[in-house]
Amino acid sequence: MAPGVLLDDAPELPHYISSKRLNNDAPKDIFPDGIRTSGQHPPIYSKLKKYNDYPKEISGPTVWKAEDYQNSPEKWVHWFTEAEKAELGKATDDFLATGTPLTGITKDNFPLPTLGPLMESFREDVLNGKGFILMKGFPAQEWSVDKSATAYIGLGTYFGYFVSQNGKGHILGHVKDLGDDPTQIHRVRIYRTNARQFFHCDTSDIVGLLCIHRAKEGGESDIASVHHVYNTLQKERPDVVETLTKPIWYFDRKGEVSEGQDPYIRTQVLYIEPTEQGRVYCKWDPYFVRSLTRFSETGEITPLSPEQLEALKVLEETCMRLSLHMVLDVGDIQWLSNEHVLHSRTSYVDHDPPTPRRHLLRLWLSTPESEGGWKLPFHDSDERKRGGIQVDNVPPKYPLDGE
Repeated sequence: MAPGVLLDDAPELPHYISSKRLNNDAPKDIFPDGIRTSGQHPPIYSKLKKYNDYPKEISGPTVWKAEDYQNSPEKWVHWFTEAEKAELGKATDDFLATGTPLTGITKDNFPLPTLGPLMESFREDVLNGKGFILMKGFPAQEWSVDKSATAYIGLGTYFGYFVSQNGKGHILGHVKDLGDDPTQIHRVRIYRTNARQFFHCDTSDIVGLLCIHRAKEGGESDIASVHHVYNTLQKERPDVVETLTKPIWYFDRKGEVSEGQDPYIRTQVLYIEPTEQGRVYCKWDPYFVRSLTRFSETGEITPLSPEQLEALKVLEETCMRLSLHMVLDVGDIQWLSNEHVLHSRTSYVDHDPPTPRRHLLRLWLSTPESEGGWKLPFHDSDERKRGGIQVDNVPPKYPLDGE
């Protein structure tokens, strides 16, 4: 994805703008702290490693098994206390009283004396530990959606800086069924449907999901440790791991491109971080791979080979076999690493009106390498996340998606 800027009118802007110029030119009434983006970009191919460079086994806290947590919620669930909810509510009310736009929330203007240090410890665990935490008891039923969204984004600033989630520059995603046809995967984002989402990760360092309303049936969550899946495949199917480390995979941009860009990127699924740490991480979404038949059928790109189809199948089956299942109730916030955790969602059935439909608020957050984030082998990856941008179209003024 190549997100655009949140401007009412930007006809004269070139398609690539330096972060310095962009942040200087950014409208302060919308982005007081500048603009941050995310998106799909091809890697620097010279920085990619071959299969023989990958470890045979990964160790450390990022390697976990579902049985380590299934019956031990105290290891991964935090309930908001009344004092924490009061502190969060006060910070939200104080922020709203200033009139600062939603995109202007920072840790500095959203102080959380008690919750802040706790969020910092959760952030370290998400980035460099097991990669997930579930917070329960957020007062979503007591507060308006606007207040809930503001409080939620305020919490998110303690993990990283929010980045846009689509070509319109939206920084707050509404995960709900908008009636889009899930079979039209070449142009539809599956989170806007009630269809199953297979194991995948999003285009940011961290993803957050706040449950506002539950479905009547389904819509449940499964997560898997990339590194446990990796170790398992290295033992059971090293051929699959090798296929996932080859830059033979095309990912669909689904029309969210800047002028002169290809409608897809060629990349790989598993990477080695180009730093001294050399961590193995994953970027994957089967919907963005399977949707490219419109190009493979014309010969523009190579169709999925038998070995790729096998790898795709084995990866999904292994993730499901090793996954931790959880149900998000109203007021739950799930925080996940997008580098070493894969997540999925079951299909769901909504309530009949007037009962509200299933509704989650989604944040994508980026953390630069200097603050513990993961380094991607892409052109200026930290610069892109912290300020570089691609201009795609004339987006709406308000940074909310999907209503």
